Amino acid sequence: MTWWILDETHDPARTSWVESANGHRDFPIQNLPFGLFSPAGRSPRIGVAIGDRILDLAALADAGLVPDDLADACRDDTLARLMAIAPQRRAALRRVLSDLLHDDNRRGEIEPMLHVAQACELHLPTRIGDYTDFYVGIHHANNIGRQFRPDNPLLPNYKHVPIGYHGRSSSIRPSGVPVVRPRGQRKPPEADAPVFAPTARLDYELEMGVWIGTGNELGSPVPIADAAQHIAGFCLLNDWSARDVQGWEYQPLGPFLSKNFHSTISPWVVTPEALAPFRVAQPERPEGDPQPLPYLSDADDRAHGALGVTLEVWLSTQAMRDAGLPPHRLSTGPATNMYWTVNQMVAHHASNGCNLNTGDLLGTGTISAPVREGYGSLMELSEGGKSPLSLPSGETRTFLEDGDEIVITATASAPGRATIGFGECQARILPAR
Repeated sequence: MTWWILDETHDPARTSWVESANGHRDFPIQNLPFGLFSPAGRSPRIGVAIGDRILDLAALADAGLVPDDLADACRDDTLARLMAIAPQRRAALRRVLSDLLHDDNRRGEIEPMLHVAQACELHLPTRIGDYTDFYVGIHHANNIGRQFRPDNPLLPNYKHVPIGYHGRSSSIRPSGVPVVRPRGQRKPPEADAPVFAPTARLDYELEMGVWIGTGNELGSPVPIADAAQHIAGFCLLNDWSARDVQGWEYQPLGPFLSKNFHSTISPWVVTPEALAPFRVAQPERPEGDPQPLPYLSDADDRAHGALGVTLEVWLSTQAMRDAGLPPHRLSTGPATNMYWTVNQMVAHHASNGCNLNTGDLLGTGTISAPVREGYGSLMELSEGGKSPLSLPSGETRTFLEDGDEIVITATASAPGRATIGFGECQARILPAR
């Protein structure tokens, strides 16, 4: 498959004349993610992150420095057309960008097209038509299920089918946009009837997002062997949850208002090509687990369908920031803790003929771990509110309070390869309105 082709753009020894890119945690020259940004006083345009700068693709196109068939897409105010191009063309654009940012002789020509990232506003990469949240983090499913069904935490279908639900795309926002504490109907344990009030159990969920590139026609499933060709890139995702609202409303049809008030994503689209060196084998299923049905089974996906990505969640409270204390790390763990691969998610989503469209976003669901240091939500860390967390400021938390800020980060790494990252997925909690 095309995303397996490693070339000079992945060379760990390759450096850029953009000095800040060399050794950058997230955006060395080996990454080159796409995003939508606005320089001060200007309209949104497509850019590429390189170190602490953003390269203006429209300026490159106007200078005739991108392939002719991609020039118009590079001048757009959305990533939709670039997401929809064939992986081979996306790889070709990547090689052009890498060469321009590597060759010292092009510095004088290209440097005026760079913008200081901190001086720019970042936007959603494209209009998100549909958003589907999966539930492929088996340890999260076990950890949560154990709180309600200690002897049988997983429901019977979990190991047979990638569970998911259709979320709300209109309330997805890029990193940095605050979250207003939602109100909802909830039933406190001591109450005889529900109340309508601000959630008292606001939680984060550690997820990855999967951007759909080329879609499929209605009625035409996507074979598992072709699923990777439909993925345009990856981001980080925080699917905020009002646990008390969720507990009251989720039966019989699942989450609704407890989830659709806000979701946060990191704004940079990390391409499959950038992640090619970090593909790893999907962990073997435990002995006795059922094997996937044929439409979800593929040898290449088993061998390379998982990602060598390490995820982290950080919390800072208002008191911590006032005292000058750094954020406190709540958890860290690998993305390989997913029971189903992203290719299986795509294939299953389209298996009934559902038409995926360019710019659709899929969430993995909460990626957690079997041990506390890797738990992907406060619902797990606090054991449903029974065990408060102690913070460096002397404060405790069971769920998020107003003024709290959650930051999700991630890095992809492999022996002998340059580490790349995803940028931040960050938001602060504001009081209910």
